[in-house]
Amino acid sequence: MKRKEMIFLIVIMIFGTVLSGCRTKEPARPTDDSPQVEMPDEDTSENDRISIVATLFPQYDFARTIGGVHVDVRYLLPTGTEAHSYEPTPQDMVALLNADVFLYTGELMEPWTVNIVSNLEDEDVMIVDLSQDISLLTNEDHDHEHDDEDEHDDEEEVYDPHYWTDPNMAIIMVNRITESLVEIDPENRDEYQENGDKLKADLKELDDDIREALAKTKSKTILSGGHFAFGYFAKQYGLEHMSPYTGFSPNAEPTPQRITALINTINETGAMAIFHEELIDPKVAQVIVEETGVKMLLLHGAHNISKEELDSGKTYIEIMYDNLENLKEGLGYEE
Repeated sequence: MKRKEMIFLIVIMIFGTVLSGCRTKEPARPTDDSPQVEMPDEDTSENDRISIVATLFPQYDFARTIGGVHVDVRYLLPTGTEAHSYEPTPQDMVALLNADVFLYTGELMEPWTVNIVSNLEDEDVMIVDLSQDISLLTNEDHDHEHDDEDEHDDEEEVYDPHYWTDPNMAIIMVNRITESLVEIDPENRDEYQENGDKLKADLKELDDDIREALAKTKSKTILSGGHFAFGYFAKQYGLEHMSPYTGFSPNAEPTPQRITALINTINETGAMAIFHEELIDPKVAQVIVEETGVKMLLLHGAHNISKEELDSGKTYIEIMYDNLENLKEGLGYEE
């Protein structure tokens, strides 16, 4: 225990120096506690459950689904907090040191994990970087309009960390989480694999429904007023996209030229909607709506969820089906 206390103090001293990369000028994080999974009392006692700490909502949702009654999942992000502006607290550090499993998206999305992971490696914590089995895309892999205006000064703006927005990448995440739980708790292997298989079947059905619906839309271009988190989704389903932002971080500022180009595209093509992201003031999208009169629709990146969504039991799959309905409306779905 003394070793953990010492490491904890070291982490507290250094974590303030590693908070870089994907950060925004969002308000300070809420003071309410991070959401927890409420597990039934039967079947598994609290002390026997596997303690899991998850960073973003998709792995939190997948872990609680796969693990069922055998896990306690702590979700680091307080509900309603924009994911890129997250800063770990001392309480979060304690939770990480006492966890059995740490699930994170990767260093590109969560640069604050770099030093923390190095300190956890000597502890009894299984560290699962869910990006390790993913072929990360770059700006050059995405179909961007006006790419000649893009300038990328660092690696975090070159590689796109938002892979979970493609349900096929989510299936890879489910495989990794299932394998991790089986490794740490082989006694309940069959249950984890059964839950994982069911979740993957649901994700495959989602993938099929998306393909079927988007094959019937008049437009194949997503016009976004925010930093675009759906590059993997767009590439998977043969869509193009335009955004006034460069790179993948909400730190980026939209250029007047790109805003003008987006407005011109809407006026020239008769586009019906501009999409905005969750938990961020859609001020750029609102300006475009005022200039063009198009609808403003949510394209939820599932980084994090609101308290209302958490209380209602919202899942990743439900969020993606909501996105599909908005895409059908915004891109002109025709039976």
